[in-house]
Amino acid sequence: EGFAVETASDGLAAVAAVREHPPRLMVLDLMLPALDGFAVLRAARADSDLPVLILSARGTTSDRVGGIANGADDYLPKPFSPAELVVRVKALLRRSERRDAEPIRTLTLADLIIDRDRQEVRRGAERLALTQSEMSLLVALVRAGGRIVTREVLLDQLYGKAEADVLDRTVDVYVRRLRDKLGDDPDEPRYVGTVRGAGYRAMIDP
Repeated sequence: EGFAVETASDGLAAVAAVREHPPRLMVLDLMLPALDGFAVLRAARADSDLPVLILSARGTTSDRVGGIANGADDYLPKPFSPAELVVRVKALLRRSERRDAEPIRTLTLADLIIDRDRQEVRRGAERLALTQSEMSLLVALVRAGGRIVTREVLLDQLYGKAEADVLDRTVDVYVRRLRDKLGDDPDEPRYVGTVRGAGYRAMIDP
């Protein structure tokens, strides 16, 4: 497929490689020597918003949801199809490139300023760093102008297409993680509201 690939033999080497030669995307195993995959993910997230796809033999629903909750953009359990891995990698790269190419770089939601160039949300002097997936989700909701956005549409925004094996619960995990970072109360939301049985909406008058 023409990808230039750099490998790391353990978790410490992976962290060093990401810092010294930042990649466009990282495919990450969880069961690594020296430093486990989640520790590598946290270290990578501290320095950048690069897309991260977890590739792991730990393939239960709770493992997959946990991987997304810990900051990964996608999760593919082993055994896997190489063709599916390539499709998912390309989808993440397209999303990253689309984000970089779009002309409208700053959006607002209530007292939030959403700065896509810096991959952060500002609330006054406070800066909130979001992952690429969290930013994509928030931008999709804000651009809908307060209209309901279904889980299927949000999955399409996150993955490039709504994969049949990606659970609706994955979107719920992203939303919960986003709300945590924004300090949003789901019972009395200021930013992201839940529409039971339908999806989510930004708290904007449509």
